[in-house]
Amino acid sequence: MGLLKEFKEFAAKGNVVELAVAVIIGGAFGKIVNSLVEDIITPVILKPALEAAGAANIETWSPGGVLLGKFIAAILSFIVIAFVLFLIIKAMNSMKKKEQAAAPATPEEILLLREIRDSLKK
Repeated sequence: MGLLKEFKEFAAKGNVVELAVAVIIGGAFGKIVNSLVEDIITPVILKPALEAAGAANIETWSPGGVLLGKFIAAILSFIVIAFVLFLIIKAMNSMKKKEQAAAPATPEEILLLREIRDSLKK
């Protein structure tokens, strides 16, 4: 019974639940970014650049039977995903800084204690 109780406490912790939610949202977000790369960036930006370079379909490029093109496409996808995440985290951090910039008002108790301290100094 002790092991089951420990597992229940572990699974019920906020960190585990938050992590599970983050993984699910991350998977869904990965599909969005994947679509951005495959359906928008690749046809609009990457394909014309590859055609100009003479490598029209990079994913099928396999010199010596090695699927090097798939690897390059995965690297490009990773770079785009990392950049999008960077922009999102940067925006979130700037929102947090704005929230922290507004200093909270000093509680009345602290003001009273300061007045007492100042009057005792006199």
